Amino acid sequence: MQLPAAFIEKYQHLLGAEAPAFLATFDQPSQSGFRTNPLKNGQPTASIAAASGPTTHVKNGWFGKVNGKSLDHVTGWVYSQEPSAMTVGEVVAPQPGERVLDLCAAPGGKSTHLLAQMHDTGLLVANEIFSKRAKILAENLERWGAKNAVVTNEAPDQLAPHFSQFFDRILVDAPCSGEGMFRKEPAGIEYWTPTYPAECANRQKKILASALTMLKPGGTLVYSTCTFAPEEDEQVIAWLLKEYPYLALVPIEKTAGMDDGRPAWADGNPALTKTCRLFPHHFAGEGHFIAKLVDQRPAPAPKPARKNKKRQTNGALRLSKAEFALVQAWFDQVVPSFELERLVKFGDQVYAVPTAMPTLNGLSVLRPGLHLGTLKKRRFEPALALALALAPEQVTKRVALTMEQWRAYVHGEALPFEAPDGWALVVCQNHSCGWGKVANRILKNFYPKGLRF
Repeated sequence: MQLPAAFIEKYQHLLGAEAPAFLATFDQPSQSGFRTNPLKNGQPTASIAAASGPTTHVKNGWFGKVNGKSLDHVTGWVYSQEPSAMTVGEVVAPQPGERVLDLCAAPGGKSTHLLAQMHDTGLLVANEIFSKRAKILAENLERWGAKNAVVTNEAPDQLAPHFSQFFDRILVDAPCSGEGMFRKEPAGIEYWTPTYPAECANRQKKILASALTMLKPGGTLVYSTCTFAPEEDEQVIAWLLKEYPYLALVPIEKTAGMDDGRPAWADGNPALTKTCRLFPHHFAGEGHFIAKLVDQRPAPAPKPARKNKKRQTNGALRLSKAEFALVQAWFDQVVPSFELERLVKFGDQVYAVPTAMPTLNGLSVLRPGLHLGTLKKRRFEPALALALALAPEQVTKRVALTMEQWRAYVHGEALPFEAPDGWALVVCQNHSCGWGKVANRILKNFYPKGLRF
């Protein structure tokens, strides 16, 4: 790998005797990994069988590559994520029922990890400033089976006024110079200059300033990057501690191969050893930096819950009585245990908004909650997202496919099937795969055309 001469010189100076081993890793293959989805009702045995072994630092983590067209991946039973990046979600450690913000969330690896730890309860707001990346984020959360996640497409300073002191935990996986991903994404080398890390650090400080206005007193902020640059790592944390004296670093529990942060690379503050560095010559993964801080101000007294009033919300409307009756009738017949709460429609698309979401007003929202389906003329048609969020046993009628039939299903084919007429959840090896409608011994295919392969 052709690294810039200035990059080599920089880390020869910073790492000293460690530099040869560090620089040698750029000519070694990158590490692949994946996490299994504890929200699903089983283990992805095919993916695990192909893995090279479990990670020691993440409970549901494995070393190995995921086939993007496999049953496990398409139905959200696994998420491809390199081993170092998995560490961030473990450090955030959100609890069920909490309000959590993933501020720079695309493509969704860390968001899916957080939601799994929350048992898909409470509220996860996953935000991404770039619209194309935000769409990928929404798709990945949908595949994961997310119910209590909202995807927004806002700049951090535009998001902040809507969530003043609202979140229990905030993750800022900041846009950075990407030095830690050079061997995985070599194109990033083209953008690197000696001044680029400092430019990134300025942007990171602005993002953090916005994030802190949304953090509850007593809340937790986790900051991470995929760069080695001290300008974006220890030096940003040193700045945070000086600028916001109510913040304190929390020690990160480190397993084998994880390094302490390096005070000598910032202002010499010994507390910086509480941060975590992942170097590829010490740890089986790409480069990462993680810091965990707690807001030491007293937590405010809880406010009484307010009922959500009927209102229009930035293009979202409450359903009319007739529309709600259509949706209710379908659920009573197909998924009777599902509780229909806070339903809104964008055009003809129906979503269930998480109860903890305060408002959609004034926000650019890509996914306001769980996509339930589409209102058609005098009928309701369910969405793939709903299927992926359900366990087979929740649905009154299911059709079980063989692997050969599943391949035909994701190709968009109708299948001959002996089953009673009506809507059915398509299942393969206990994986919820999508919807079909049986009529005259034919399973009509409702797998989205844009996802077929």
